[in-house]
Amino acid sequence: MTRIIMCGCNGAMGRMITGIVNEDAEAEIVAGIDMVDTKEHCYPVFQKLADCDVEADALIDFSTPKILDDILTFSKEKKVPVVLCTTGYDDEQLAKIEEAATQTAVLKSANMSLGINTLMKLLKDAAKVFSPAGYDVEIVEKHHNQKVDAPSGTALALADSINEACGEQYEYVYDRSQVRKKRDKRELGISAVRGGTIVGEHEVIFAGIDEVIEFKHTAYSKSVFAKGAVEAGKFLKGKAAGMYDMADVIG
Repeated sequence: MTRIIMCGCNGAMGRMITGIVNEDAEAEIVAGIDMVDTKEHCYPVFQKLADCDVEADALIDFSTPKILDDILTFSKEKKVPVVLCTTGYDDEQLAKIEEAATQTAVLKSANMSLGINTLMKLLKDAAKVFSPAGYDVEIVEKHHNQKVDAPSGTALALADSINEACGEQYEYVYDRSQVRKKRDKRELGISAVRGGTIVGEHEVIFAGIDEVIEFKHTAYSKSVFAKGAVEAGKFLKGKAAGMYDMADVIG
């Protein structure tokens, strides 16, 4: 049984994770951290992580970058592995995360979905076949109209997985409208679509002469990220200090 502290337990993702864990015989949430205790959970809720005196095997954070220092301090002092699902860290915070990983187990991923991370693994193998054969590579990502960043962090992670497999040979191109010239073989195009309530859709295209191979992942709800976070928490139980990602969880 993996005992989990849920940081941001009253947020949308925190509630979703609570529901998933309630149906998981291998995990339980033993404490929550949130500014407001709604009294709806079967576990104690603390306003500050420093006040939490409950023993746990992992901490899952879906809150805000503002409390990163508190999370890392708690993780290092209590030796509780941490799954960082929050995004938007600045360079200074990223450095702190790397430093903390020398003292405790830290898992950070651009996307918590098991499907997306399996896709990254498949893309590395595909790229090793299609790239030397001269296939063009394009990524198209689609998200809801409230998403402020473009391209998505997941699209960039997919591109990085391909580029890594190909020896960093590609240059990312986000907008071809300003230059009138034919496509360079070293380009990896990334296009962003924003509209409606699309949760997340990523399509990777390998286009060759007379054939096209497409890899596609569609998230129909945010539960796929919640499920991945729970699996990450279970994976981290008992792990030694170090930096981990979702590739470790699936592979």
